[in-house]
Amino acid sequence: MTSRFRYLVTIIVALAAFAAGRAPACAAPPEAFPVATEIRIGGDDNQTRLIIDLTRKVDLRVFTLADPYRVVIDMPQVTFALPAKAGDSGRGLVKAYRYGLVMAGGSRIVIDVSKPVRVDKVTALEPVSGVPARLVLDLAAVDRATFMRTLAVDSKARTDTVKPTRDAPVVSNDPRPMIVVDPGHGGPDTGAKAPGGEHEEKAIVLEFGTLLRDQLEKSGKYRVVMTRTDDTFIPLDERVRFARNRGAQLFISVHADWLPRNEGDAQGASIYTLSETPSDATAARLAEAENRADVVGGVDLSREPSDVADILFDLAQRETRTYSHQFAKTLVGEMKSGAVRLHQHPMKSAGFKVLKSPDVPSVLVELGYVSNKEDLKALLSLEWRNKTVGTIVKAVDAFFAPRVAGKGEAKPKP
Repeated sequence: MTSRFRYLVTIIVALAAFAAGRAPACAAPPEAFPVATEIRIGGDDNQTRLIIDLTRKVDLRVFTLADPYRVVIDMPQVTFALPAKAGDSGRGLVKAYRYGLVMAGGSRIVIDVSKPVRVDKVTALEPVSGVPARLVLDLAAVDRATFMRTLAVDSKARTDTVKPTRDAPVVSNDPRPMIVVDPGHGGPDTGAKAPGGEHEEKAIVLEFGTLLRDQLEKSGKYRVVMTRTDDTFIPLDERVRFARNRGAQLFISVHADWLPRNEGDAQGASIYTLSETPSDATAARLAEAENRADVVGGVDLSREPSDVADILFDLAQRETRTYSHQFAKTLVGEMKSGAVRLHQHPMKSAGFKVLKSPDVPSVLVELGYVSNKEDLKALLSLEWRNKTVGTIVKAVDAFFAPRVAGKGEAKPKP
């Protein structure tokens, strides 16, 4: 990358005011955490109560989010021992809910509600006389104006009292290229689910990403880190910051797609690069779904970069997109040579937020469709995963070959 663009990126950092990323932390053993054993919901469209049974009392923080309307419960890390389809449907004001890890030591329950609500009461109870510890949440329906006034007050209180930690750029004297592997989704954001709900995208891509990291590290040519190494939710912008703060020279986001039954069938891997104009309707649908990850995880998306920063981002991304497209083209070629089944149109582009780093070549790899029986069988096969990882490693080698050989930065082919 030219010095002009490196200088430009420095300006971008100042203008965009990126907040902190976070590095994975060592997890405590599961038995050290309280266990959520049951969730019950009662009530109607005016008042609804949600009760969670726990093995011991926990501290908690509750807040609301709008558009869509959600209630978020944050608590210390909890082991959720709930049925596979728990949360897929609700009752009264609760449409559905999801749960999971959002950071080492912290869990979250995100509740989708059918209309604006007020948190009437939230109580954490100690276990008593054989009755387990309980978390009791009472919700009441309100009008939108009342909801938005409460939301504004609560948001300001959180901003005033919670100071985000800042992750300083990681400096290393190791000359090997840095690669960031990004397993999509995590925690309350399960991603796509196979028919029956037994297999979730977040687990499939974590296993694949771990295997890819291990194979890249084994070559000895690269430094490799992952945005998540366990079932943790990471907001999209934090994934981007994580890569930029480590001086990544390649970002590979790993996903698996899903197609609704009424839209037919599709199969095979696809490689996506960034474009504000989607390459087709399928790419647009997928980008919209993936970009909703922060909403699913209960993140407030009110902060956006300034207009000036947008312009500078666009300038820097022009060169970066060329590198990204070069790697995507190389990867498709290696997958074809390696007999990895590809989608009919394997190279696509759309406005994926996770690919918007201005100075890190980035691609999003959709390994296949969990809604397709043959693809799902492959995704769960160690033999297929090893073969596919091998093609990605070969593409990485080809992308970095001039740099590794000491010939300077790898340049896209004309």
